[in-house]
Amino acid sequence: MTWKPYLVRLRVLSPIHIGWRKTGNLQQTRPYVTGKTLWGALTARLVRDRGENKYQEIGAEVDEKLRFTYFYPSTISDKVERWPWDNPDWFSWVYLGSYASTAIEEKTAEEGTLHETEYIAPRTRDGKALYLIGYIIEKEGCELTWREALKRIQIGGERGYGWGRIELSDKPEKVDTCFDCDHDGTGSSPQLTVPKDSPILAHTLADAFECKGRIEPLVGRETTENKGFGGALSKAEVCWTPGSVVKSEMVFVISEKGIWHYKKTLST
Repeated sequence: MTWKPYLVRLRVLSPIHIGWRKTGNLQQTRPYVTGKTLWGALTARLVRDRGENKYQEIGAEVDEKLRFTYFYPSTISDKVERWPWDNPDWFSWVYLGSYASTAIEEKTAEEGTLHETEYIAPRTRDGKALYLIGYIIEKEGCELTWREALKRIQIGGERGYGWGRIELSDKPEKVDTCFDCDHDGTGSSPQLTVPKDSPILAHTLADAFECKGRIEPLVGRETTENKGFGGALSKAEVCWTPGSVVKSEMVFVISEKGIWHYKKTLST
């Protein structure tokens, strides 16, 4: 069994909101796109293309044949220039924006409805175009038309208002590494090796190993035939957050929807 990674470059065309948490009246966005977000958008597109209301069936097929890294903003179209955790205040100022809105009742703001939604901006503060850089890892023999589907997806929240629009800026490029981490595609799932004192780049189940960083419960919405779009909640999983630093050189398995699992330690 063989897995092959492809570098994917997505040009951001409109604000993107990746749901995270609420602080006061502010709905914060994650400063990156999760693997599950890409999985959901791609699954929804493939469902529409096939003309069948089989979200669970097609979602399971995507789980079986594709793996996703997280996607990170960058003004460079082939690599991530700054990670969100290196300088969070600078990152937020350059790459993020926010939109305030409220409900109107009789020409005045309805009490308690003022809120602000944060987003990944389509352009930086100084006007540079923004890309999302990440990898899709394909299983040998995969017949999913994911390359074509990527050209016609929206990601994140507020899509009904035109948010979440992206375009594939170039053909997915076959590569040997993911974010400069060594890739091993010979197992039942692809694996990445993270060097000592380097960050993990996706949510990683917080078991059997230690990191220097933050832990959070990861939960999201899923679409099913019975409950409709975003009507089902996934099981919460306690994870180390992206940017947490490993204390040793470690190997991680990329599982369904981009979640990492610790496999082993290579050196300390």
